[in-house]
Amino acid sequence: MRKKIVILNGSPRKNGNTSALVKAFREGAERAGHTVTEFFLDHMNLHGCKGCFGGHSNRDCPCVQQDDMNRIYPAVRDCDVVVLASPLYYWNLSGQLRTAMDRLFALEEGGQNLLRGNGKSSALLMAAEGYEFDDAVLYYDHLMAHLRWQNLGHVLAGGNMDAGDVAGKRELQEAFALGQSVS
Repeated sequence: MRKKIVILNGSPRKNGNTSALVKAFREGAERAGHTVTEFFLDHMNLHGCKGCFGGHSNRDCPCVQQDDMNRIYPAVRDCDVVVLASPLYYWNLSGQLRTAMDRLFALEEGGQNLLRGNGKSSALLMAAEGYEFDDAVLYYDHLMAHLRWQNLGHVLAGGNMDAGDVAGKRELQEAFALGQSVS
């Protein structure tokens, strides 16, 4: 069955190692017949959550702030799979991705809860210089439990200092296979 997949790419580098993982995942998913929409968060106008609890899930633009999240909300609301992609920054997801995830809370506020438990699935793609992904994976796993999304798994590509270092590594094949395996 065809799935709608949204990728939230939290890398600041359009041609970096995280983006290479995203490209491989996307190719696998599209080859399997899925529709993929990618948001390159670093090139978007996204503001941090104000913690105002003023969001309302039933609105087309559920947050009181009006910025590029208005493009992301309907895509996430209507998709089957959300892929979180990020370089490892201070043992966690990038600020770009964390900001978008914080703002998605507006889909849980007021009216219906359009984010949690709606049969969505998710995958995590990460690249890093080192190999210490434990804290990021712990956060991701906790987030999946909170959202009640099926955890499709993750591809963690360590040992990548410079842009392009992931080229030719098995993690690209793993990302492709993960994209292809979405069902």
